[in-house]
Amino acid sequence: MEFFKEPTAENLNFYISEILKKHPCSKSFFIGKSVLGRKIPVLTVGKPVGATLFVAATHGSEWLAALVVLRFFEEVCGAFEHGENLFGVNIFSAISKRGLAVVPVLNPDGVNINILGAGAAFSSEKRIGRLANGDFKHWNANARGVDINHNFGAGWEFLHEQERKNKIFGPAPRQYGGPRPFSEPETRAICGFISTFDIKRLWSFHSQGEEVYWYYKSKTPMISRDIAEEFASSCGYKTAFPSGMASCGGLKDWYIEKFGRPGFTVEIGKGENPLLLSDFDEIYEKIKPALIKSLVM
Repeated sequence: MEFFKEPTAENLNFYISEILKKHPCSKSFFIGKSVLGRKIPVLTVGKPVGATLFVAATHGSEWLAALVVLRFFEEVCGAFEHGENLFGVNIFSAISKRGLAVVPVLNPDGVNINILGAGAAFSSEKRIGRLANGDFKHWNANARGVDINHNFGAGWEFLHEQERKNKIFGPAPRQYGGPRPFSEPETRAICGFISTFDIKRLWSFHSQGEEVYWYYKSKTPMISRDIAEEFASSCGYKTAFPSGMASCGGLKDWYIEKFGRPGFTVEIGKGENPLLLSDFDEIYEKIKPALIKSLVM
């Protein structure tokens, strides 16, 4: 990517600013702040109320997903402005019916800790250093050592039972769901945005595995499985059912439980997190047809 050498939160924000300058159809505002006060931006094209929402970089080591959703947003804006089709979809028509909103970096503190180490945590540097034990490559949590995707409250008691079984009793680089549901500012920011703007479809992008998760208990809409299978078949991914600690507590789970609308978790790419920046183009081109379909499903 030409805009940066490292995909830190600040460099991703620079990429966002370039998109906004290039595409007047795009808008942006902040939905909240991280533990350390980093702003969390959302980009929109079309009407944000009732939009399709893409969320990425919920986990610090999964920043490549942020690049995927930003590149896609940039392409959608270009096609919208020029009245172009992408893979047979009229983008102007699709976005006019249901807008697209993108939160590319839900966990900016975690992304920076993963890339830059404990120094990115400012006054919390020593505490983060102790929690990481020198391994920042696998840091997924926010700056309080809370895994945001375990903090959404859905299946809370089961999730914490699983934490105890896995000997997770407090802040950690990954999988600690926090002292209570919605304890983290990042969690509250995305929940507030979804509720305020009446989001109609949710796609939460993680890495890795090339899988699509669509189910969460009885509130799962009947149409969700068909949407997930169509998305997966468009890019060679597979649908799957998460188990254990991955089966609850996430953004997708909360969204389905609260609103009864189709929500999905998509695991992009294959390999070990963080996925390699050099693999970005291949990962993006593979999933792009499915992303386009998601605008009209």
